[in-house]
Amino acid sequence: MFGLYLKLGFFHIINVEAYDHILFVTMLTAVYKLKQWKNILALVTAFTLGHSLSLALSTLHIVVVPSAIIEWLIVVTIFLTGVENLFIKQEKDYRAFTTKYWIKYSIAMFFGLIHGLGFSSYLQSMLGEEQSIAMPLLSFNLGVEFGQWIVVAVILFLTWLVVNKFHASRREWNLVLSGIGIGISLLLVFERFPW
Repeated sequence: MFGLYLKLGFFHIINVEAYDHILFVTMLTAVYKLKQWKNILALVTAFTLGHSLSLALSTLHIVVVPSAIIEWLIVVTIFLTGVENLFIKQEKDYRAFTTKYWIKYSIAMFFGLIHGLGFSSYLQSMLGEEQSIAMPLLSFNLGVEFGQWIVVAVILFLTWLVVNKFHASRREWNLVLSGIGIGISLLLVFERFPW
């Protein structure tokens, strides 16, 4: 059972249909260098903690939010993260646990709460008649986390390639990645508008 839900979580992220989640993780990672791996680790983990909590609360029917609103809020988080990237200056300080980063981690965790609600209907449909949801929730979340780290690794590799081999400036690359995320999410904001 552990392996089944681990695989479901992983392929729920590494999947063409999960493009909005992949886009969000891309926006989270876009401004970082490989040297800042601790910052990325803390940021993605904060996001995972948020979506794990809301996924559990939603799966247990403690928190119920209409899926149309959640799907819209997910693309809003992508848009806001992309816009924030446009204003980030290149950091010389790689310390991960400063006050400035704690604020960023808190926002990532809050956005994770929203994304977790988006996962819940999928997981609920997979749980079926399971007696206990603790193990499926844990393994599903671990699978999601592994999938996210694949996305992070791809983005970091592309960044390294574009900046170090093709000699683009980091700022230009950030603008390209963030611009793509902003453009796609803006279209989806209007397409998914729930009211």
